[in-house]
Amino acid sequence: MEDKWLAWTKRLHAIASTGMHFGEGVYDRERYDEVARIARQMLAELGSTPIERINGLISDFAKGYSTPTIDVRGAVIEDGKILLVQEKSDGLWTLPGGYAEVGISASENIVKEIWEEAGLRVGVRGLYGVFHKAKHAYDPDARDFYKLFFLCNRIESNAPIAGSEIADVGFFAPDRLPPLSRGRVIEKHIEAAFGFHADPERPAIFD
Repeated sequence: MEDKWLAWTKRLHAIASTGMHFGEGVYDRERYDEVARIARQMLAELGSTPIERINGLISDFAKGYSTPTIDVRGAVIEDGKILLVQEKSDGLWTLPGGYAEVGISASENIVKEIWEEAGLRVGVRGLYGVFHKAKHAYDPDARDFYKLFFLCNRIESNAPIAGSEIADVGFFAPDRLPPLSRGRVIEKHIEAAFGFHADPERPAIFD
């Protein structure tokens, strides 16, 4: 669960961003800008992160109504093992996936991500989870995310191959997981994939 001060600060920044976009009076916009600057300073302090890094993470400020970013992740399970990829950026492992891109559906996004990161053609069996990242045991993040998890089946028999941003790729048993990139995935949401795989009729988990 996200720290309450981080949650409050992110909410303040979102309100300031929306106000800056829709506000018309110069004085109101100045106040929203000041609130945003204070919120970014608080985010930097709470995350022990340079303010320049915070500014880079929040690139959509005042560009519309402030909403969560969408992250899609795909689980491919075979012979009791799950497909994971090792990120070059931190050397840690995660379910393949990433930001949802504009112009294609959520399921099309995850098919694309698994192909690009692991070299596998897959079909989507179903959605097994929709989670607000801040409500779970992920590493703290200055941004706000909804995370969509899909169960997928391989439709071609080729071996997985690491993509350009991936160091390695492989299948792992649930009791032998490598060190996870906990900003991207946590054990609980990998375990949920195995539960859905065993009983695909069960409803998706949310929140």
